[in-house]
Amino acid sequence: MRIGVPAEIKDHEDRVGLVPASVRELTHRGHEVAVEAGAGHGIGVSDADYEAAGAKIVARADDIWAKSEMVIKVKEPLSAERKKLRPGQVLFTYLHLAPDPEQTRDLLASGATCIAYETVTSPTGALPLLTPMSEVAGRMAVQVGAHYMENATGGRGMLLGGVPGVAPAEVLILGGGVSGANAALIAIGMGADVTVVDRNTDVLRRLVAQHGTRIKTVFSTQHAIATHIATADLVIGTVLIPGAAAPKLVTRALLQTMKKGAVIVDVAIDQGGCTETSRATTHSDPTYVVDGVIHYCVANMPGGVARTSTFALNNATLPFALALADKGWKEALKDDRHLRDGLNVHAGKVTHPAVAAALGYTCEPVENALA
Repeated sequence: MRIGVPAEIKDHEDRVGLVPASVRELTHRGHEVAVEAGAGHGIGVSDADYEAAGAKIVARADDIWAKSEMVIKVKEPLSAERKKLRPGQVLFTYLHLAPDPEQTRDLLASGATCIAYETVTSPTGALPLLTPMSEVAGRMAVQVGAHYMENATGGRGMLLGGVPGVAPAEVLILGGGVSGANAALIAIGMGADVTVVDRNTDVLRRLVAQHGTRIKTVFSTQHAIATHIATADLVIGTVLIPGAAAPKLVTRALLQTMKKGAVIVDVAIDQGGCTETSRATTHSDPTYVVDGVIHYCVANMPGGVARTSTFALNNATLPFALALADKGWKEALKDDRHLRDGLNVHAGKVTHPAVAAALGYTCEPVENALA
């Protein structure tokens, strides 16, 4: 198979779809891999490193898109990239379609087969290709939030962990899944007063078993969120419904009860965000203020630590990329129902139920696409 890896063009997105070790695995099996020149510079990997692994370095992104049977990326294709997709081509990347009707329309019009990292499942019901970036984003959310609590960035002037004689900051984490659990780990380690809200009591039990009395857990209700958000200095939103838009747990009315200078870090922004006032921002312009509350809603948070993120992502994606290349997308999806869950768009049809429901499309059964 001819596989292409273009450089990412999203603002300050330095991750790359394949690292040299992944390229070597693919070329060893007889596949051709073309990497856009400079694609790995943001993670400290040179074109020579890719060539040593068997890749061909291509100067122009247009040639990558035009000649590849499968394109492997990290972030969703932007408008200019979507115009380069063609019928029969496979796109393997994060898509996050539920809050993005424009991207969905373009992918449908392209006729391409689009497999989304974030909806591939595992036998345990987990999301194995989303997990590594959720781990990164959860851990980053605390350090980002701590930074924006400082006076120089408009915050309340609080040290997250406090000092002897001065209370630590109150951190409220909405959702105790992968991102939430990793955020809790770092916030506890920094000495914050941490509360996690979730509707899954098994999740809450797991957090207590891990952290004991260093963490507070609360069953999620509207009353519980309203009570705790009023006293929080830092709110980290991590709620996730696979493939669907994130629920709006924090309304504008609740926001107005928060302390002035408090910070919201909305990790769920890729799926539309879990606060009513969230809108996607970039690493170049990461924050804005509503009702005195600082919002950090960068839609590609892990891109800020691109080297760590890229290698973690490749550890998860490589087995699936090999299957797609070795068998072709159709046989690979037939053989693996979990990879099959990743199919979001094929030949002008939406094939994922949550995406179809969020955007008002009729869902084409995956079985029809594989017939």
